[in-house]
Amino acid sequence: MPDDIRIPNDLDSFWMPFTPSRAFQEAPRMLHKADGVRYVTVDGAEKFDGTGGLWCCNAGHNHPRIVEAIQRQAADLDFAHTFGQGHPIAFEAAARVVDLAPGMDHVFFTNSGSEAVDTALKIALAYHAARGDGGRRMLVGREKAYHGINFGGLSVGGIGLNKGQFGTLYPSVAHLRHTWLEENHFSRGMPEHGAHLADDLQRLCDLHGGHTIAAVIVEPVSGAGGVFPPPKGYLERLREICDAHGILLIFDEVITGFGRMGTAFAYEAFGVQPDLVTCAKGMTNATVPMGGVLATAAVRDAFRQAPSKMPDLFHGYTYSGHPLASAACIATLEVYRDEDIFGNAARMATPWEDMVHGLADIDGVIDVRNCGIIAAIQLAQQGAVGDAGRAAHAKLWEAGLIVRPIGDALAMSPPLTITQAHVDEIGATLRSVLAA
Repeated sequence: MPDDIRIPNDLDSFWMPFTPSRAFQEAPRMLHKADGVRYVTVDGAEKFDGTGGLWCCNAGHNHPRIVEAIQRQAADLDFAHTFGQGHPIAFEAAARVVDLAPGMDHVFFTNSGSEAVDTALKIALAYHAARGDGGRRMLVGREKAYHGINFGGLSVGGIGLNKGQFGTLYPSVAHLRHTWLEENHFSRGMPEHGAHLADDLQRLCDLHGGHTIAAVIVEPVSGAGGVFPPPKGYLERLREICDAHGILLIFDEVITGFGRMGTAFAYEAFGVQPDLVTCAKGMTNATVPMGGVLATAAVRDAFRQAPSKMPDLFHGYTYSGHPLASAACIATLEVYRDEDIFGNAARMATPWEDMVHGLADIDGVIDVRNCGIIAAIQLAQQGAVGDAGRAAHAKLWEAGLIVRPIGDALAMSPPLTITQAHVDEIGATLRSVLAA
């Protein structure tokens, strides 16, 4: 073990997120370094980062241009808030992000995807109020959806275990059905069946009145709920219903934003224009926390009627547009452009799809789902829900591949810099472990 590694002697002080603490303390997994597509543990073992950090290290780890930009900015302007004052780099970062997003004209900076979701929901509610339509208070989410862990995101989210400890959340919420259908198992990319499920939104309009619904929020590709690509025609139908009833359509692109579909944002790949887009993760290649809400000019302009001496939105964060995050964002977007990382994701989507679907013959694999550079291998339940997923995750870790267990699904979202050799390596490791 290298002498420069600081090994903690207390594994209890840090209350870890989404972690069974006792199990972790009995068998801790400790990472020490990262480079490219790999981590190195404190014991010196290499692990292929099959999850891209956590859906976020799109350019791979420790990219020198991003590291240098953060270091340079820290020595120049470490912090300045943006409440009634500004600094140039935040405006530059905003312009760079907006330039990547067709149809979007503004970005409100946050510090995470969870904050971005709550910000988008608040913007939606305030938008209608600003237009004299304050009776629109209902928010619509979807089953199996993950929209972060703040109160608004939990409310519209559709993962029951995430909600159970916290009681009543936002009171006026309804949910669409999820889109994981038996007849779509082993679909390559977007499944054929399920567009009709978007009509759940029309049913809610009929039940509650479309004039009471402020916004519907969906992930273009459901990620942390288990990886569910949208059925063909589903997103288009949601857009139609929203237009018919004056409802804002929010795409949660915290996972799919910045290249994972081979385009800057998934809404481009699917040809559906939302009114608001949440993003984070890949915005800074996960180096410095940053998120944002992209808005159309029509949404932004609704707030310009406020008195000139008053804030047009009573909302914000101490670290909105943080100088270090802004520097990381600009450098990250330059890396994406100069190294054609989105293009590489588009080119590697088919080899990635071929690899994951090539595992369908393994006993115990009951579904494979993919879209862009995202995939999930669904395992047959063995014992309680999640037992098979946790067991496979542990074996894959030992074999040198990190995946994300979601119940009995193994989700993967590697860096968008992957090559054919990387895809072959992942596939070989998965087969050796899952077929054993």
